[in-house]
Amino acid sequence: MESELHSIGELARASGLGVGTLRYYDGAEVLAPAWVDPQTGYRWYRPGQLADARLLARLRRVGLPLAGIRAVLGAAPGSGEARRVLDAHLRRLEDGLTDARRELSLIRVMIDQRERPMTATPAESRLTVRSEELAAALDAVRFAVGGGPEAPALAGVLFEPDGPVLRLVATDRHRMALAELPASADPSTGSAAAAGVIVPTALVDALRALLGAAAEGPTGVALTLGGGLVRAETGGHRIEGTVLDFDYPDHRAVTRLEPEHRIGLSAAELRTAVENGATRTLPSGPHGAECAVTVLALTADGGLTVADDGTASDAPRVAVNRDFLLDALRAGRPEQLVLELGGPIAPLAIRTPGRDGTFSVLMPVRVPEPVGSSE
Repeated sequence: MESELHSIGELARASGLGVGTLRYYDGAEVLAPAWVDPQTGYRWYRPGQLADARLLARLRRVGLPLAGIRAVLGAAPGSGEARRVLDAHLRRLEDGLTDARRELSLIRVMIDQRERPMTATPAESRLTVRSEELAAALDAVRFAVGGGPEAPALAGVLFEPDGPVLRLVATDRHRMALAELPASADPSTGSAAAAGVIVPTALVDALRALLGAAAEGPTGVALTLGGGLVRAETGGHRIEGTVLDFDYPDHRAVTRLEPEHRIGLSAAELRTAVENGATRTLPSGPHGAECAVTVLALTADGGLTVADDGTASDAPRVAVNRDFLLDALRAGRPEQLVLELGGPIAPLAIRTPGRDGTFSVLMPVRVPEPVGSSE
């Protein structure tokens, strides 16, 4: 038999993979040998496995995760699955390159300020947005603001200019909300403030109150961000305050989702179903306190239901904090929603149709079996 097979050393030399790497991928059930000598434990491979080993080596070079490598090598011929995995990985790499360029641009500004401390001026952005759009964005993210002594950077909303868009982000690490609105930048200001500023919660609430008290009808809001301050001017009124001097968590790592299922439904109907549906009670929830958990499951016709004991156990589902879910469903008072499920351990995304940049993300909650039973 050995004369018909390649030894692990021969396969390593022919493929460019190390012997230790081939052993690892055997243990990971990605590239198993055709035969293992029961006496010596030595691995032997079929000649046809050389092509898989060479493909595996190239997939490693482009940084494809283990699950992706397993999916590509195991994809049925003609199914298109391997190409879908590669296309999704390429999108992640392109997004990562965009993020890296933005961060490197900011790092250069910080280095310049560090090397010329006496002459450097604080980075500043001046933007103009519509008052009703800013109010809607604040309403969409305010519920997810965190805080507390253990996470002071989360006690506010991130205002992040990004070209023609102003992005607002709020999170308490168990949920995250994002909203984008069109913004016109003052051309006399550069892009040095593109990293954004964290506006403290009290100032966010004061700004929202100011927008509500402004004159009726669409009005513009002049925002100035930078120099440790945020200033808003609209309808003859002005509000100003100090921003939080912390680094905000990277929201892109959480919000770059690849859902398996997208379900469109009425926001009011889903709220009613969650309010009246079955729950599980966990003694220690996201913030250490007892919490109710709602299990959402996909139905056979592609709809969504609040799971109970009658729901098929193999239906795609995700468990989330019930109160957090209701907060997300009420935020911004949408009429229609699109929910994106990626599996029981993937975040749940809640989007508003027609507003791609405005959505919420809820972290899944692990519950003991049987999930969805009412307590």
